[in-house]
Amino acid sequence: MAPTRNDIEATRARLVDLAQAIIDERGGGALSMAELAARANMSTANLSRYFETRDELLEAMADHWFQPMVAIMEEVLASDLPPRRKMYEFFARRFLLLRAKWEDDPVRLQANVEIGNDYFEQVRSYIDLADHYLGEIIGEAMSDGAFAGLGVDETISLVNQMVAPYCALNTMVLLMDRLSEEKLARIIDAMFDGLSAQDRGARAVTGLRAA
Repeated sequence: MAPTRNDIEATRARLVDLAQAIIDERGGGALSMAELAARANMSTANLSRYFETRDELLEAMADHWFQPMVAIMEEVLASDLPPRRKMYEFFARRFLLLRAKWEDDPVRLQANVEIGNDYFEQVRSYIDLADHYLGEIIGEAMSDGAFAGLGVDETISLVNQMVAPYCALNTMVLLMDRLSEEKLARIIDAMFDGLSAQDRGARAVTGLRAA
């Protein structure tokens, strides 16, 4: 009897878990389809019934790794919180999830970060989705008068730069022991209270001045 869709999805999920376990055990590194097939006690031909290419496997692994954070973003976005609080929750909840992973096993988290760096195309869709959701929160904030004079895309870029230690994994793992929810809240408040297109004197008129 041919496997049902549920059977196929269950096997794909098991293979993703096995692939993640292999990477965790050795602290990162390249993963071959032959290695995964051996761990799963199946032939590479049988493995290709579930993942035709290694890129397809890596994409499934990225989806599995980021799914809890996608769920957090969607929950925050659907809430009736005011925009300022919504933006804080948008970053803080994901930061707490990742900090817990770091506290549980920093080496394992670093290995996953390195895999994400090596296979950036497989995680790009998550970054794009996060920016899309952030843009919706920014749009709500602009309706309330925040970020005066700025466009949504420019504001997304500015916000991401200011909160990078709380969402960019490469930066986060380097600064984790200096990060906190309290500091993040102050950053979000500073953005809502002061971020706009108005020039308040910081930008040079004729160029940088030598010290």
